[in-house]
Amino acid sequence: MEQMWKIFVEVFSISVIRYFVLAGIPFLLFYIFFSNRIRKLKIQQRKAARKDFWREIWHSMQSTAVFTVIVVLIVATPFKQYTLLYDDIAAYPVWWLPLSVALSLVVHDTYFYWFHRIMHHPKIFKATHLVHHKSTNPSPWTSYSFHVLEAIAEGGVLVVIVMVMPMHAMGVLWFTISAFMINVYGHLGYELMPKGFRKSVLFEVLNSSVYHNLHHSKFKGNYGLYFRVWDRLMGTEHPDYVKEYDKIQAQRFGNAATASVAEPVAQRA
Repeated sequence: MEQMWKIFVEVFSISVIRYFVLAGIPFLLFYIFFSNRIRKLKIQQRKAARKDFWREIWHSMQSTAVFTVIVVLIVATPFKQYTLLYDDIAAYPVWWLPLSVALSLVVHDTYFYWFHRIMHHPKIFKATHLVHHKSTNPSPWTSYSFHVLEAIAEGGVLVVIVMVMPMHAMGVLWFTISAFMINVYGHLGYELMPKGFRKSVLFEVLNSSVYHNLHHSKFKGNYGLYFRVWDRLMGTEHPDYVKEYDKIQAQRFGNAATASVAEPVAQRA
């Protein structure tokens, strides 16, 4: 028990530092130091209140504690024997490490999409997901701002991942960092995608900050985390997404930036 407590304190401390570094630096850059210079990148021109930021940080600390408990469960209890975690990095080819991280993101996106849709059931939404959706104008601090019960479900993806594919501790670390950084971008409140992204195949596959921001402002559609794939397959992509994305990019680069070879079809949920 003492050993598990030590692991909890260590993992929680590192996770808190990571949260304040990976969410804090973008917040300082976009919301404090350069906010006046980068207005064209802002998705919603109105500003969130300071009380919103403090609320998000408070709930994020609770979520971080929940995620830490899940990590301790996986690595420091007998449950580990039921996972595919491996300690010897030479047990698998060197290419498997980055591939396992990429596959983890695919698994996470699928898990998140269906879990997220369940969270929007009226009764479940009011009891849990409403905490996250109080941030109608999200910021980097919103990334981990969940109700405790939702945090448990959110963190459950790590249990799924280590049970369905071999993962080294380094791969788990890379996955959690990558997932959090993408999550911060999704909640950033500013669009950073380059001009050419609109005309590329990647636009048809990947989410953008506008994509998830629209979910926060409209409360419906765009349930995917990293990719547009599930939303488009299931007809839940918000019909205004492409129009809103083009509006922001035209605001940044001019109307030429919105020209596209083929307009994707968006359907209402």
